[in-house]
Amino acid sequence: MSTTESITAAQKKTGRGKNIALWVAQVLLAYQIGLGGVLKLIGDPTMVGMFEAIGAGQWFRYVVAVIEIAAAIGLLVPRLTGVAALGLVGLLVCAAGTNAFVLGGPPIIEAVLLVIAGLVVWGRWSRVKAFFGAK
Repeated sequence: MSTTESITAAQKKTGRGKNIALWVAQVLLAYQIGLGGVLKLIGDPTMVGMFEAIGAGQWFRYVVAVIEIAAAIGLLVPRLTGVAALGLVGLLVCAAGTNAFVLGGPPIIEAVLLVIAGLVVWGRWSRVKAFFGAK
């Protein structure tokens, strides 16, 4: 086996490991975000109370729920994984800010999910570019 062949084999192995790690992150992120979206959609008392405290109205709870459920589905569709994660980055930045500055709590969960979503965006950047038609 030549040096070129061994480098190619190592790159394929690394690429496969990265792909598996990204899929694990995407599935866990989809579960967490999707569950939050479902709880908002069905009117879980905790979610209703949180959106009352935010003061944006209950209609906003439905908007966020639909965005979260759509993002969770997008994380599981190969062509949409990067774009869904990119959208979640924006959503999670807003959620962390709301939690910290409006609700007065530490945005730990949002920060962890934000890091995971950011890693998925980074790992799926070629799909993000392809989605928007960039080369």
